[in-house]
Amino acid sequence: MVKSIEELLELAEALVIAKQRKPLSYIQKIILTEALLETKKTYDQIAEENGYSTSYLKNGLAPHLWQLLSDVMGEKVTKANCRCVLERELKDKNIPKMFPKIVSNQPIFLESPEGQVPLNSIFYIERVPSEPICYQEIKNQSALLRIKAPRKMGKTSLMARILDYAQQQDYHPVRLSLHRASSLVFRSTEKFLRWFCANVTQQLSLESQIDEFWDEDVGALVSSSLYFQGYLLEEIQQPIVLALDEVNQLFEYPSLARDILALLRSWHEETRDISNWKKLRFVIVYSTDIYIPLDTNKSPFNVGLGIDLYPFNFEQVQILSQRYGLSLTDQELKKLTELVGGFPYLIRLAFDHCVRRNIPLQQLLETATSDTGIYSDHLHEQLWLLQQDPDLATVYQKIIGQDNPVKVEQVKAFKLKSMGLVHIQGHQVIPSCQLYRQYFQEYFSEV
Repeated sequence: MVKSIEELLELAEALVIAKQRKPLSYIQKIILTEALLETKKTYDQIAEENGYSTSYLKNGLAPHLWQLLSDVMGEKVTKANCRCVLERELKDKNIPKMFPKIVSNQPIFLESPEGQVPLNSIFYIERVPSEPICYQEIKNQSALLRIKAPRKMGKTSLMARILDYAQQQDYHPVRLSLHRASSLVFRSTEKFLRWFCANVTQQLSLESQIDEFWDEDVGALVSSSLYFQGYLLEEIQQPIVLALDEVNQLFEYPSLARDILALLRSWHEETRDISNWKKLRFVIVYSTDIYIPLDTNKSPFNVGLGIDLYPFNFEQVQILSQRYGLSLTDQELKKLTELVGGFPYLIRLAFDHCVRRNIPLQQLLETATSDTGIYSDHLHEQLWLLQQDPDLATVYQKIIGQDNPVKVEQVKAFKLKSMGLVHIQGHQVIPSCQLYRQYFQEYFSEV
C-alpha cells in the first residue's frame, strides 16, 4: 500500500528522535520531502528556494541527512531510494503511528515548560504553515514580520527559530526583549533610544559611538536614525535582523510608544530606497492588538507580514504527548485539550507532570482547577495580574458568569486577550478555556 508523504516523514522523524533525541530540522524536512515526491527537485532548486548556498546544501546538509537516516535504518539511504526504504520499514513494522512505541522505552530528558523552548528540543512543535512562511519572508529585502499571540503561546520560541534561521543565512540576528529593560528605560524617548542603540551595538560586537552621533538639538529620534544609518548599517555588510520581543510593553507608555513605533515605521520605509537601510529587517513580537491611538501612516502594525499564533489542535497535542513518551487515549487527550483550550504551555505542563512525577493524566485533571493542582502557580499569576486592575477583574467576572459571548470595552478586551483569558469574536468575548472559567468562577464566588 502506498504511504502518504506525511506518514513517511512521521516515521523518519520518529526514528531520528529515538536515535539522537532531537527532531529533524526545517531544512532536513524540506530535503527529505522533495526526495519523497515523484517529481524530485534538484539540490540547486532546493537551495535557491530556501536561501542556502548550493555547495553547502549539496555537500553538507544533504549528505549529513542521508548518513543520519542510514544510521537509524541500518542500511544505506539515498535521495533515490529513501521512499522505497521508508515504505518497506513502515510495512514491515506495521506501525502507522510509531512514536509511542519508539520512545516509550527510552529515557525522556525533560526540560522546564517555562520560557522559550530550546532550539534543539524534541518538545518543540513546528507551527505550520506559519513557520516556513516566516523563514521565507525574512530573506526578503524590507521584511517586517509581526508575530502576535497571548502570553505563553510560543511567540518567543518562534522568534528564536527565525533568528537562528537568519544566522544560517549569514545575517546578523539582534534580539531585544523589552520586558528585560528596567523601568528607567521607559521614562523618556531619549533614555529608551540610547538603551536601544547600546544593546544593538553590543550584539553586533561594535564599539559604541552613540555620543559621537547624539545631538540634543536634533533630538533622540533623528540622532538614533543617524546612528543606525551612519554607523551601524555602514559597518555591517550583511543584513541585520532586528527582533523586538514584548513590544506591547510600550503600550503602557502612550507618548513613548507613539515615538518609538513611528520611528520603526519610518526605518521600515527607508529600507525600500536607501542602500544602507536595505540591510535592516524586522521581527516585532507582541501579545495584544494595539490599544493606543496611532496615526495609520506612523504605525508598524499595518505593514509587513502579520502572523497570529493559535492554540494547539488535537493532532499537535497528540504529537507532543508522543514526544513525552506517553501512551494516552484520544479521549484523555481531547479532555485535556478542551480543558486548557490547547494552550501550548498548559499542555506541556500537564505532560511534564505526568512523566516527571509518574502521575496518570486523569488524576492530574481531577484537581486541575483547584489551588493545589498542577496549574495552581499559573492560575495564581493570572489572578495577581487581574488584581492589578480591579476594573478588568470586574469585567472578567462578568464574562465568565455568562454562557453567551459578552460585549466589553475594546481596551479591556485586548488586555484580557493578551493574558490568554479570552477569545475575541467580533465585538464580543468568551472565556478562552474551561480551566480559567471554572477557577475564576469559584474564586469570585468566595470573594
